[in-house]
Amino acid sequence: MYNSRKVMIMLIAMVFSISAVAQSVQDGIKMYNYEKFQSAERILSPLAAADPLANYYLGLCYLQEGNVANASATFSKYPEDIANMSGNARVAFVNKDAGKGMQIAKDLAAKSRKKEWQAEKYAADAITYTQGGDYNQAIFWYKDVLTKNPDEVSTHIGLADVNRKIPGGGGDAMNNYEAVTEKDAKNSLAFTRIGDLWYEAKNYQSALDNYAKAKDADPTNPLPYKALARAFGSSGKYKQGLENIQKYFDLSDKTPADKINYMEAEFLAQSYCDAVKMSKDMINDITDAEKKTELYGILGFSEAQCGDSVDAIKNVRIWLSRKDQSKILPSDYVNVGKLFLKMGMLDSAVAYYNKGVAGDTGQTKTDIYRQIAEAFKTRKDYCNSAVWYDNLVKANPGTQPLDYTWRGIMYYYCGKYDVAMNAFNEFAAKYPDQPYAIYWQGRTSAAIDSDATSGGAVPYFTKWLDKVGPNYEKKNDLKGAYEYLLYYSYNKKDKAEVAAYKDKITAIDPNDKALKDLEEMEKAANAPKKQPANKSKK
Repeated sequence: MYNSRKVMIMLIAMVFSISAVAQSVQDGIKMYNYEKFQSAERILSPLAAADPLANYYLGLCYLQEGNVANASATFSKYPEDIANMSGNARVAFVNKDAGKGMQIAKDLAAKSRKKEWQAEKYAADAITYTQGGDYNQAIFWYKDVLTKNPDEVSTHIGLADVNRKIPGGGGDAMNNYEAVTEKDAKNSLAFTRIGDLWYEAKNYQSALDNYAKAKDADPTNPLPYKALARAFGSSGKYKQGLENIQKYFDLSDKTPADKINYMEAEFLAQSYCDAVKMSKDMINDITDAEKKTELYGILGFSEAQCGDSVDAIKNVRIWLSRKDQSKILPSDYVNVGKLFLKMGMLDSAVAYYNKGVAGDTGQTKTDIYRQIAEAFKTRKDYCNSAVWYDNLVKANPGTQPLDYTWRGIMYYYCGKYDVAMNAFNEFAAKYPDQPYAIYWQGRTSAAIDSDATSGGAVPYFTKWLDKVGPNYEKKNDLKGAYEYLLYYSYNKKDKAEVAAYKDKITAIDPNDKALKDLEEMEKAANAPKKQPANKSKK
C-alpha cells in the first residue's frame, strides 16, 4: 500500500539534508573569504566528493596554502564544471603559464549566456585573484555580467578587487564596494575592503571607521582586526596594534603565519618576554624553513630585550645565517648592532651599524643614524654617540633641533669642549630662536673657562637668562648659570653682583654647594694674617 505520509517524511528529510549541505558549503565559502583556509578546508573536504562548488573552494584553499599540485588534482575531479575549470585557469597562472591561463579563461567565458552568466564571472575571477592575466579583460567580463545581473554582490566585489590592481582604478573600486554595502549593510567583507582602500590612500580615520563597520557587520570576521593591527603598527601605536592582533588571533586559524604575526606584534609592543615564551613554545613545531628563520629572528631580538643576551646572540646569528641576505633590512642590521653593543662587543656592533648605514637607500639616513647614536648614548659611550649624531646632522642639516642638541651634549660629555662649542655655535646659527642652544654655548664656555676668570660664558648665560627669565622651569639649569656668574663676579671682585647671584641661588637651593664653597673662600680671604715671629738677634 502506498504510504504517502512516509514518502512525505522522506522528502522533508531530503530537503533538510540538501539545505544543510548547502549551508555548510556557504559556511566554507565564508571561511575562505575571511582567509581562514584551514577552517574552510575542514568544512569543505567531506562535501567535495558530491558537490562541485565545495570541491572548487577546497581547491582554492589548497592554492592559498601553496599546495598547487593538490589544487590541480582537486579541480580536475570536475573537468566540465565551470567553477573548477576556472580553478584550472588559476593553477596555470600560478605556474606562470599566462598563455594557458588566459586561454582557459576565454574558453570558459565563451560558455556564458544571457541568463547563464556564471561562466563569465568565474573566468574573470581566475584573472583577478592571480598574477599574469589581462586585468582589463576581467573588467570587461565583470561589467558584462552586471548588465545581466546588476545586483550580483560577488561580481561587484570582484570588479572592485581587479580595479585596485590597475593604475587609477581606486575610484571604480570604491564605487563597487559601496554598491555592495548599500544593498547589504551586513557585508563585512566589503566594509573591510573599503577600509583597505582608505588606508592605502592614507585617510586613516576613514579606514578606521570602515574597519569598525566591518566588525559590527560580522564580529566573527578576523580581517578588520588584522587590518587595524597593521594600521596602528605602521603609525607607531604598537600597544593598540597588539590589542587588535590578539583579537584577530582569537578568530583566526592560528596557523604558524598567524602566530608569527602575533609574536611580531608582541615584539613591537615591547612585550618581549611574551614573545620569547611563544617563540620557544612553537619553534620545534615549525617545518617551513622561511617561517622558522623568521622565528629565530623574533626569538633572538626579543631575548635581547628580555634579559638573555647570550641566547639572543646565538639565535640572532642563526637568523642571520639562514635569512636571505637581500631581505635583511638596514634596520635589522642596526638592531643586531645594538645587541652586540649591549654585550660590549664594540667592533661587531660598529660593523653591523655600518652595514645598516650602507643598506639604507634613504636620502638622509636620519632615522638609522639616530638609532645608532642613541644606542651608544644608552651605553654612555658618549664619544661614539657624538660621532653618529654628527653624521646625522651632516647628512640632514635640516633635521630637528634635538639632534643638534644631542650632538653637542655628547661631545661635551666626551670632554671635547672645543668641538662641542663648534657644534653649539652651528646649532644656534641654524635655530636662533632655540634658547637651549645658547644655554649650552654658555655651559661649554664655562667648562673651557673652568676657573671662571676669563668670563667667556658670561655673554651666553646673560643672553639665555634674558630669554628664559627667572621663573624658568628647569631650576638646575638656572642654578648652573648663576653659579658660573657668581664665581666670575667673585673673581673680578664685584661685591654687588656676588650678593645678587647668591640671592638667586639661595632662592633655588639654600644648601647649594657653590654657596658653601664660596663662603669658605671668603672666610679664608678675610681671615687675619698671622704675624711672623719676632726673632731677637744674639
